[in-house]
Amino acid sequence: MQLTVGEIVEGKITAVKDYGVFVDLGDGKSGMVHISEIAQTYVSQIRDFVKEGDQVKLKVLSVSDDGKISLSIKRAQEPKNDSVRPARQEKKAYTPKPAIVPDSSYVWTAKKSESASFEDMMSKFKATSDEKFSDLKRKNPDAKRNRRTGGMK
Repeated sequence: MQLTVGEIVEGKITAVKDYGVFVDLGDGKSGMVHISEIAQTYVSQIRDFVKEGDQVKLKVLSVSDDGKISLSIKRAQEPKNDSVRPARQEKKAYTPKPAIVPDSSYVWTAKKSESASFEDMMSKFKATSDEKFSDLKRKNPDAKRNRRTGGMK
């Protein structure tokens, strides 16, 4: 009996160890199923899933040059519908949010035709800033109290 990788075979469990099980495949061949290849779920105790003498269906994972045969029970089974992950949903194309445009009434820009000195620009900025601050005070009368108490009422 020539074994090929990917082939599904049947065998009888001859020994159960903590790390896996040994399986007799017939014709004097035997292989091993690692604990990670026992079941579709996490396996902490192999004896909860199989026992010596069980006849199992196996998939041949590899055959090494020295004759060691690596087998899998879980890969030989049909996948259960409830354990199969749903297909990933297509990602929606990224659509950027519209940019927030500041209120133009609060934006001061020097006109290119003006050749203002730094002091003139600073005084205009200060005047505009004072106007904005007084507008905020009028809109929120608690602002002064909040500022003094560190934001707490």
